Amino acid sequence: METKRTYGDLCGMARALDVVGERWALLVIRELVLGPKRFTDLQAGLFNASPNVLAERLRELGAAGVVRRTTLPRPAASQVYELTEWGEDLAPVLAGLGRWGARSPAPAAERMSVDSQVLALPALFDGRAAAGFSGTFGLTLDGDELTVGVEDGQIALERGAPDDPDGTLTTDPATFRALLWDGLRLRSAARAGDAEVEGDLEALERLLGLFPLPEPVAAS
Repeated sequence: METKRTYGDLCGMARALDVVGERWALLVIRELVLGPKRFTDLQAGLFNASPNVLAERLRELGAAGVVRRTTLPRPAASQVYELTEWGEDLAPVLAGLGRWGARSPAPAAERMSVDSQVLALPALFDGRAAAGFSGTFGLTLDGDELTVGVEDGQIALERGAPDDPDGTLTTDPATFRALLWDGLRLRSAARAGDAEVEGDLEALERLLGLFPLPEPVAAS
C-alpha cells in the first residue's frame, strides 16, 4: 500500500512541507487566495499543470484540510474549490515567498496568471511610499474584476468590482505588467487603446507606482 511521503521531522517547517511541498500545491493555493474557483478556472491559471496532476493536488490538499470542494448558491450552482480557514492562513506566507522569489532571475516564460499578478501587489507593496495616500480602485484584467484598497500604508484585495471606486483600470495582463514594472505610463497606454481608465487618473498612476521590484540577487 502506497503511503504519503513525509520528511519524518517534527519541525513545523518540515510538517508544512509534508502538506504543501508537492509540485503545484502552493500554486493551487495561490489561485484560491482571492476566492473560490471551478476546476476549469484553476486549469486556466495553472496552464502548465496537466488535469490529472491538478486533480491529484486538489485531492491531497482536500485530505489535508487545506482546500475543500463546495457548491455555489443558485442560480450558479457550480462546484468550486476554496481554501479552508487553515488554508487562508497561508496568504501571508505566499506574499513573503513572492517577495523573496522576486529577487531571483526571471525565467524565459512570458505568461503569468491573473491571480499571480494581482497577488504580486501585496507582496511588493511599499507602505512607506503610500504614506498619505488612500483610495478604492477597480481593476479588471481579462474580464476578472477585483477591488484594490489602500489606506494607512496598507493594501487590501478582494474579488469583485468596488461599489464606488476612486478610479478603475481595465487592461490585459501584459499591459498591466508593463505599467507596473516596465515604465509604461498609464496615459500612454490609454491613448494607445491598451488600457481603459475611468475616474481619477492621477490616483491610479500613484497606485501603480507602489509596487517596485526588489533589487535582484547579484550573480555569483
